[in-house]
Amino acid sequence: MAMVAASEAPILLLDSDLTVVAASASFCQSFQLDPAKVTDRPIFELGAGEWDVRQLRSLLKATGSGSADVKAYEMDLKRPEQEPRRLVINARKLDLGDSGAVRLLVTVSDVTDARIAEKLKDDLLREKAILLQEVQHRVANSLQIIASVLLQNARTVQSDETRTHLKDAHSRVMSIATVQKQLAASRLGNVELRPYFSQLCESLGASMIRDHDQLSIEVNTDDSAVLADISVSLGLIVTELVINALKHAFPASRAGKITVGYQAHGPNWTLSVVDNGVGMPKDRESATPGLGTNIVEALARQLQARVHVADAKPGTNVSIVHTKLAVVEDGRPAEAAV
Repeated sequence: MAMVAASEAPILLLDSDLTVVAASASFCQSFQLDPAKVTDRPIFELGAGEWDVRQLRSLLKATGSGSADVKAYEMDLKRPEQEPRRLVINARKLDLGDSGAVRLLVTVSDVTDARIAEKLKDDLLREKAILLQEVQHRVANSLQIIASVLLQNARTVQSDETRTHLKDAHSRVMSIATVQKQLAASRLGNVELRPYFSQLCESLGASMIRDHDQLSIEVNTDDSAVLADISVSLGLIVTELVINALKHAFPASRAGKITVGYQAHGPNWTLSVVDNGVGMPKDRESATPGLGTNIVEALARQLQARVHVADAKPGTNVSIVHTKLAVVEDGRPAEAAV
């Protein structure tokens, strides 16, 4: 009884008649009850009778008979001129040995404020989801408008060089729109790369390939999934490399294929774009890097990876390689990060 009375949690000790034997000070304080009017009274007569709830009465009687325990029973405590309070009640019969006395230990938790906070959090998350969906919808519409304007201008300009730049910009905008659409569908979780790259390459092929029987883009990846922000960088790299291959690897309507690959082994991964076109120019080392090359290198640095360009014989193999430090059994580094 002394332990109950001194408890910081709202606790009641009841006898077999469900009369209060002892009550903690926190119980009286939490429910605004006079301690002198709590003990030696049935629990159902406390206050203005707000504890006289039929289901609570049945549960406590079953607990007193030993046939059941009350576990996380929830009820609304309704008091005159006060807002209802949501309570979680637990009760169990105490084993007092051979004394023959029946004692029930009842704990009461007021979860009203926690439930209000939880509801507020859910409402905020729901509102955030609605706002995010609206933003994504507007971004998608804006990208489509920009792409349409670029394509329309490309058809009307007289300069071939300007037309080429406008078409490149249109392809980049369309690929970004595809990235945005895929990320919206993933809801900022992990993004599966196979469907992501497939959709991205379909978008690029639809806007840049005239004869799909002569030129194709193939996706060959494992089952990897990456975080949304990493997938954005990978998608932009694929876009630039595929656009570059379509522009330079197949002159004079040359037939061929571009393969986009991704393989991961633990923390290490390789992204590759391989074509079977005309291959690298002989004076590649002296050539000035274009916008696409600079974008790919910047994105690779962001991913802590390196760009490797090799002769695919025929064609060109551009790989983005990310290798982390490996550790062997004795704890020494096996290889340095590349």
